[in-house]
Formats: sequence, structure tokens, C-alpha cells
Amino acid sequence: MYIYQEKNAYFAQISDGLEELGAEELKELGVSEVRPGYRGIHFKAPKEVLYRVIYNARLISRVLAPLASFPVKDGDSLYREAKKIRWTDFLSERMTFAVFANVSESDINHSQFAALRLKDAIADYFREKKGVRPNVDTKTPDSWFNLHIRQNKAVVSLDASGGSLHKRGYRKHTVDAPMQETLAAAIIRMSGWDGSRPLIDPMCGSGTLLLEALMRHCMIPAGFLKKRSGAWCLPDFNEEIYRYEVACSNRKIRSFEDRLIFGYDIDEQAVDASRRNASRIPGGEKIRLDRKHFKHIDQLENSIIVCNPPYGIRLKPNTNMGEFYKMFGDFLKQRCKGSTAYIYFGERAYIKDLGLKASYKKEMNNGGLDGRLVKVELF
Repeated sequence: MYIYQEKNAYFAQISDGLEELGAEELKELGVSEVRPGYRGIHFKAPKEVLYRVIYNARLISRVLAPLASFPVKDGDSLYREAKKIRWTDFLSERMTFAVFANVSESDINHSQFAALRLKDAIADYFREKKGVRPNVDTKTPDSWFNLHIRQNKAVVSLDASGGSLHKRGYRKHTVDAPMQETLAAAIIRMSGWDGSRPLIDPMCGSGTLLLEALMRHCMIPAGFLKKRSGAWCLPDFNEEIYRYEVACSNRKIRSFEDRLIFGYDIDEQAVDASRRNASRIPGGEKIRLDRKHFKHIDQLENSIIVCNPPYGIRLKPNTNMGEFYKMFGDFLKQRCKGSTAYIYFGERAYIKDLGLKASYKKEMNNGGLDGRLVKVELF
């Protein structure tokens, strides 16, 4: 019996800064014994709740089902212990797999080396048992495995989410430096938007914030467009329970009112990407999108404003970023009275250039960027 089976225990990976929000979301989905840990959240859940989390959770990146834990001193001891796991419970020789690893405070101090030794153990296990080994596919494998080593203790897990959960499936078209879907979902959650006021992104890019708002408001599960789940690779996977949870979640989907979500961008390609991405989600055609510089928008009063302003990558060369943010701050002050703005700064040095008093500045990581979400009340 594996660790997750003995204890109904799992680990949710989540971006830095989202731990508290992620714990709240997991509790809402029915898990128990939620405990934040190193780079994620420990929790317990029976099968039906695990499946519900994998299909619905908007903020976490992966759900790991721990299989085995053992001390490691070096690559050889890691290899020996990993070969003791019955890998045929999760794979066949005709399937593909991938390994991702992280290490800290250990004698093994290189994650790629650790991942390679685990991969070797899996491959050699199959060679000895079957005479042939499964292939590695680092992009779309049938099974993902995680190796976490900290203070010379290794935990090997199956990725029950089947790859990163931030890949919703709607973003087929994009622009430079897109925001991760999980971060966008966190910003929408923090905004408290309930549909009673319009939600507007004046610099929408490929539409991630708008689409996460639509999915949350309409209760569309985060995994609605995904074709498969990593839970299928668990040896005790119950398809009947899984399909029941999916059906229950899908029955909660509700319709979307017109003229409720709006997006603008100066880049025609960005507006086109937003429109094409929105077309993949039920109700997405009702999002109002227009090519327009924010300075040409007449007013955005009594609204919820969310945006991830470009920080140099999507702006013209030699753009003065300080002047750009000052212009945006003036726009908010002059034309957005009665609104509340939630602005994500990938480079927090520019917060001061906005020229507005922030209600709070919350640390939030976006693909390695040490960013800040700034809330501004526009009286």
C-alpha cells in the first residue's frame, strides 16, 4: 500500500504568495487537515474529494499523491530505493513518463541529477521485469512523477493532476509575457467580483484575467477543457466515482449575462487572441473586446478593474515606464471614479509611479517574477 492510500494524504503545489488563498479553496472543495508546507499545501481527502479538487481547483499547480519515502545519501541510494517501487502499478512498457524533481538542504544538490537517477530506476525496473522500458516524454507523458528531496529524505509521488493545472486548455493563442492562469484566478478571487458590477481589463493581452473571471462567475470547472486526468494512473482509480464528480461539477455551470465583462488592448493581435481564446469557453462570446488604448476609454466608473500592465516586453522600444504608469494612474484617478482597481506589477519598482495610495500590496509570484498585486480604491 502506498503512502497516499494509507493516509488519504496529498500535497498541492502552489505559487509563492497564494498559499492562504489555496488553503481556503481546498477547504471549500471538501478536503480536511489542510496544512501549509514547503512550497505547497498538505491535505487529506477521500477519493471523491480528490477527484473534485483535481477537476475544480483554480489556484493550485499540481496535486501529488506520495508513493514512498526513504532516506538518501547519494545517487546510488536513491536509485536502489526507487527500484523497489512497483512501477507497473502506474505504467506499462507502452506508455510514456516524465520526472520532475526539486532538492534542498541535501547531499544531492542538483535537481536534474536527482530526476535522472529516478528515471534510470524506472527504466531499469521495466527492463528487468519486462525486457523493454517505457519511453520518456517531457511534454505530454502518460504519467508524471515527482521527486522531492529535503534534508536527505526523498519522497516519490505520482502527479495525480496529470501535468500543471494552470494549463486550462483555452489559451491556444497568446502574446508575450502572459499571466499564469492560476495567478489570474487568484486575482479574480481577491477582487471579490460577484457580477453585480462590470469587470474590466483595460490592457487585456490574451485575455487570461477576463477568462478566469468568466469561469469563476459561471462556475465552469478549471479542468472543463482538459482531456485527461493524472488520477487515471493511480492503481486504485475509480472511474465511476470520477465521472460522477465531473458530472456534478458540470451541472453547476450557469449562464453568463451580456455586457458584464469587458477587455481592451492597443494591440490588435492581443484582442484577436483574447477573442479566439474566449470562443473556447461557454459564454465566452459575450465578453466585450475592443482594440483601444486605455487613454481613449471615456470612463470606467463603478466597476471592478483588473489588469496586468506590460512591463516593457509588450511596449514599444524605449518606452519610459515611469511615464507610462503615471499616465495610467492619471487615467484611473480621472475616469474611474467609484471603481476598485486590482493591478499586478511584475516589476514592483513601478508601483510608486502610479501615484495612487494602495489599500494593500500583496506578494504574488508569476513564473518566477516577484510581483505585487496592488489594490486601489478610486473614490
